[in-house]
Amino acid sequence: MEKLMIFCVTNKEIKYLEKLNLSLAGVGKKRFKKEYITCLNGKNIQKKEKYYSELTFHYWFWKNKLKKFNNNIWIGFCQKRRFWLNSDTKIKNFSDLQKNILKVPHKSWKNYESIICKPIRLDNPKKMKLIKRGLQNIINDPSIFFNRKKQNIKLHFDMHHGYGILDRAIKYLDKKDRKDFQKFVSENYSFNPHIMFITKKKVMNDWFSSLFKWLFRCEKEFGFRKLKGYDQQRLYAYLAERYLSFWFKKNTKYLEWYWNFFELK
Repeated sequence: MEKLMIFCVTNKEIKYLEKLNLSLAGVGKKRFKKEYITCLNGKNIQKKEKYYSELTFHYWFWKNKLKKFNNNIWIGFCQKRRFWLNSDTKIKNFSDLQKNILKVPHKSWKNYESIICKPIRLDNPKKMKLIKRGLQNIINDPSIFFNRKKQNIKLHFDMHHGYGILDRAIKYLDKKDRKDFQKFVSENYSFNPHIMFITKKKVMNDWFSSLFKWLFRCEKEFGFRKLKGYDQQRLYAYLAERYLSFWFKKNTKYLEWYWNFFELK
């Protein structure tokens, strides 16, 4: 039977996470107890955590741990409030989460190379939000206001993370991906969110190689000092989130899988 190992990335210790049979990974400035893996040793980008978020652990894992894994093990990532599930189940409480959280590879994965989140749709935003945040886009193309096919990934990124930033970032991609990714964000109005995926060693290595090469190039364009506020400070994570949907769909035989938002208050 194939094995599955999922790493849950968090920026603080959370007691209920410790009851979910996940491998816990801590990022950020807070100290973590021994039950949490941290990114402080080996090759790391811990100093960039404020801008890279969970990618801080992803990079550390890639550089320091991935090579030690067997080629046949499924390896996945989730976050402190977003979890993989066995099926399309409503999670009402922590007991539901414990019963339904994904623990082993599903038999339907046999013919696939990667598992990514079920997508979220971006079209049909509230009109006032579209006017407030997407005014420049509407000025350039007024039909955006009525045409849902134009309410795409690119528009959503412009609205929430800065007009034109995604276009500027795409220029730093390798030529073989540049036009395809530009087309992807212009023609699609949904994406697979949260930088969550499950795959095996080779695909994961290829993904991280492509991703971090691109993001490190983007640092030359955007840097860190001017990235402020919720919409822009985690820019490199936001870019990775959109690129993930494109990259896994272009380069792997993928399956979209069940996930859920849960927070115990």
